[in-house]
Amino acid sequence: MSTKKTAAPKLNLPRFRKVGDKHVVTNDHGAYVFMDDNQLQALVTGRVKPGTDMYDELVAKGFLITDTNLDRVAADYDRKVGFLYRGPVLHIMVVTLRCNEICKYCHASRASLEKTETDMSIATAEKVVEMAMRAPSDTITIEFQGGEPLVNWETVTHVVEYGSKLAKERGKRVMFSLVSNLSLMDDEKLEYLIKNRVQISTSLDGPKDLHDKNRFLANSSAYDKTVEWMAKINQAYVDAGLDPNLYHVEALATITKEHLGRAKELVDEYVKQGCRAIFLRPLNPFGFAKNTEGMVGYMGADFLKFYNEALDYIIELNRQGVEILERLAGIFLTKILTPDDPNYMDIRSPCGAGIGQIAYNYDGSIFTCDEGRMVYQMGDEVFKIGSINNMTLKDVVTHDTVKTIAMASTLDSIPGCATCAYKPYCGTCPVYNYTEQGNIFPQNPTNQRCVIYMGVQDRLFKHLMDENEEVKNIFYRWVEVKDRPEYMHDGRRMNQGF
Repeated sequence: MSTKKTAAPKLNLPRFRKVGDKHVVTNDHGAYVFMDDNQLQALVTGRVKPGTDMYDELVAKGFLITDTNLDRVAADYDRKVGFLYRGPVLHIMVVTLRCNEICKYCHASRASLEKTETDMSIATAEKVVEMAMRAPSDTITIEFQGGEPLVNWETVTHVVEYGSKLAKERGKRVMFSLVSNLSLMDDEKLEYLIKNRVQISTSLDGPKDLHDKNRFLANSSAYDKTVEWMAKINQAYVDAGLDPNLYHVEALATITKEHLGRAKELVDEYVKQGCRAIFLRPLNPFGFAKNTEGMVGYMGADFLKFYNEALDYIIELNRQGVEILERLAGIFLTKILTPDDPNYMDIRSPCGAGIGQIAYNYDGSIFTCDEGRMVYQMGDEVFKIGSINNMTLKDVVTHDTVKTIAMASTLDSIPGCATCAYKPYCGTCPVYNYTEQGNIFPQNPTNQRCVIYMGVQDRLFKHLMDENEEVKNIFYRWVEVKDRPEYMHDGRRMNQGF
C-alpha cells in the first residue's frame, strides 16, 4: 500500500469586497463565491476543513489548489485571457470626418459637409484592409466610423468588396459594421448593406425631446429620421428571411445630464422601437464633449443612480416577458458567469489599444484606438502611432506607445486594481485616464470610470447574491452565445456574443 502523502492545498490568491451582508470573493480566472465574515476569516487563515461543503466548493472553483485541480485551473485562466493570442481583431476606419448632425457630446470632432478633404481615399482604404488582414486572428471586424460614414459611400462599398475578396484569398472571416446616425440612409444604400450583410449600429438617445436636444439635424428631426430607418432596416432583415431575434439594428444611448431621472422613459423608448438590447454608455470626455462637459457631464455617482434604476427596470420588464438586455451588464456578466471573456476592448486587462484594436484616421494616420484618435482631434498627438503609408502591422503592435499603454492597463500592476475583487472582470482606459487625470495610470480614488464600473458590478453581484432564480435565469439568457453566420463573409459560422 502506498504511503505517499497528498500535498496540502495551496491558497490561490483571493480578492474580496463587502457587498451587503456578505463578501464577494474572486480569483484570477474569474470564479467567485459568497462568504460571511467567519467563512472569509477561515479561508485566509487556512482553517477551512476538508470534507466540508465549503472546502469542496473552494477546490471546485480553484480557490484551493490541489494535485487534482492544478491543470484545470491553469487551463481556465488560459481560456479567460485567450484574447491575448488573437492580436488586433477590430479595425476602426474613420472614412470621413464630415457629418450632417451636431451632437452636444460629439466624441469625433466632426467636420462640416463641405470638408471633402477629410474623406478617406480608396487607395488609403485598401492599405488599411491589407494591414487588417495580416492580423493573426482568423476573424477580423472592420468598423466604419466618422463623422457620418454614409457621406463617403464610395469608400465604404469598396472596402466591403475588397475586404471580402482578401478574406477569401487568405482564409479569414471578416465582418463589417457601420456606425451611422441613419439620416443619410436611402433605399439603395439599405439594399446594398442588407445584401452584403453589413451590421448596422446607431444612436438612440431616448424619446424625441431627449434625442433631438442632444443631436441637432438641420431642417429636420434627428429622432424622426433615426426611428424611421430603424424600422425600415429591421423590416428589411425580415424580408431577407433573417431571424429578427438575431438580425436587427444595434443601438446605444450616450447618457448626459438630460437623461438623469428619466431612466424608465429611455428604456421604454427602446422597447417601443423593437430593440432587443440597450447599451447605457457613460459620457466620454473626448472631442467636442470635452468642451461641453459642463453642460452634459455628471459625476460617477449620478450615472450609477441612473443606471441602477434603468437596470432594475429592465430586469422587471424581462420578468414580465419583455426580452431586452443591457449590454454593459452583459459584458460584465459574460465574464462573471462564463469561462470566456467577450473581448470588449475597454474592459479587459490589458486594454485592447494597439493589440486588440487599431484606429485609422481618414488620412491613413494610425492610432492606438478610436479614443486616442479623438484626443488627436483635440490637438494632442500622444496616442498617434504613425501612418499606414510607412508602417507594418508588426511596427504598430510593437510600438513603444502601444507597449506603454498595455503596461498602464494591466490591472495586476495598478494600485487599487491589483487587489480589487473585480479585477478578473474589469479594465481601465489609459486614454480616459490621461484626459481626465493627466496620467495614463488611473488614480482610482478619484477616477469616475472606476466608480461607475465598481458600482455596476456591485449591483450585479447583489442580484446574484439575492439568489432569485428568475433573475439568475434572465442573466444567463443575457450571456448566451448566439450564432449569426450571415454576418461572416466566408460563409463559416462564428459565435458573436457581445
